[in-house]
Amino acid sequence: MRSTLEAVRPDLPQIHGPLPGPRARQIIERDKKVVSPSYTRPYPLVAARGEGAIVEDVDGNRFLDFNAGIAVVATGHCHPKVVEAIQRQAAQLVHMSGTDFYYENMVALAEKLAAIAPGGIERRVSFGNSGAEAIEGALKLARYSTGRDKFIAFLGAFHGRTLGALTLTASKPGQRRKFGPLISGVHHIPYAYCYRCAYGKSLDTCGVECAKVIEDQLVKTILPADEVAAIVLEPVQGEGGYVVPPQKFIDELARIAKRFGMLLIFDEVQSGMGRTGKMWAAEHFKAVPDIMAVAKGIASGLPLGATVARAELMTWPPGAHASTFGGNPVANAAALVTIELLEQELLANAAAVGGYIMDRLREWPARFPVVGEVRGLGLMIGIELVRDQQTRERAPEIRNRVLELAFDRGLLVLGAGENSIRLCPPLVITRDQAGFAVDVLEECLNLAIREI
Repeated sequence: MRSTLEAVRPDLPQIHGPLPGPRARQIIERDKKVVSPSYTRPYPLVAARGEGAIVEDVDGNRFLDFNAGIAVVATGHCHPKVVEAIQRQAAQLVHMSGTDFYYENMVALAEKLAAIAPGGIERRVSFGNSGAEAIEGALKLARYSTGRDKFIAFLGAFHGRTLGALTLTASKPGQRRKFGPLISGVHHIPYAYCYRCAYGKSLDTCGVECAKVIEDQLVKTILPADEVAAIVLEPVQGEGGYVVPPQKFIDELARIAKRFGMLLIFDEVQSGMGRTGKMWAAEHFKAVPDIMAVAKGIASGLPLGATVARAELMTWPPGAHASTFGGNPVANAAALVTIELLEQELLANAAAVGGYIMDRLREWPARFPVVGEVRGLGLMIGIELVRDQQTRERAPEIRNRVLELAFDRGLLVLGAGENSIRLCPPLVITRDQAGFAVDVLEECLNLAIREI
């Protein structure tokens, strides 16, 4: 059935020949000579255009994008309403710098973000260009507002690659190698998942124990509680493997933060803006962070980040923190339309199609001995590949082979952490496209298993 659909349907992949094609090979060779080798390219896709969940390369091959530009194009590639908003705004005002002057759509976007942030409390917003900048703003604000200088973060976390954000990041050693010294005062603890830490207990028990490391060990041995500005976490870990923590883990962190006067900072860069089927992953846990870092899906592909904080925290004076391009008029226009589309239809679609995918994948650990677990919320789904389900020994080579095989068949997926596949398609994804993707992954998984 799939091969027939490929040939006739523009919403599904169509591959014309061996990949990469001739034009793609030429561009890749040019890239090698002039572009930083620090970029990670897991397979040779050279994109030319996109529409919805489909990306076409320079040789005319059509791919189904289950990456969404790494969870960025929430409304799909080139959504007509987003494109129209960008074009209209670009014809009126491209840049003026909101750090020195005023323009209305910056105010409108800040009002909207404040209104939809968890908790229904007064918020203020500082704009930047990326998730890393949003995290940097959150760190600076936490230090400024508390008068404390230390932070607690989590193993497996990814918060960005600028020096402050990189200090929080604990995902891969290559991200840190030769960049020290980083900022001082950051302490990492296990992230709420039993097989990832030393406790070996049930999921809920492990989540509580991981959180209580702060209370039972850190503050009693090496970390004065009254010097900790904030606990910083992803409510669903992204790069760490799309790990969904138990409710008790989040509850314990909130309790501990309140007890010791620490702030709670949620990095919603990847999990926010509808990715989990709710506007924020925090809503799944009924959590109200003091500060949120927002980016990726906020402007459907344009560079924009935001630090969203309790209003009483964001009292720093003029000049304390700013960004020349952050919150530029064009990105703001895209963001306002993006949020409107999320509220009108895409949150519901993410929840529905994500539920369909999870229903299809739920049986995989029983069917495939190399699938350790399937986990996720909405359209933020991780498939963990292992050598042995009992020991949970990780199998990155199987994961990497599945990515390659999927690419050859026109499906774009990426890894997360050492051994997980991440599924984070645009929130406009249809049930048919989701079914196609699951079929392809199943085929690729069977091939990879036979190659072992």
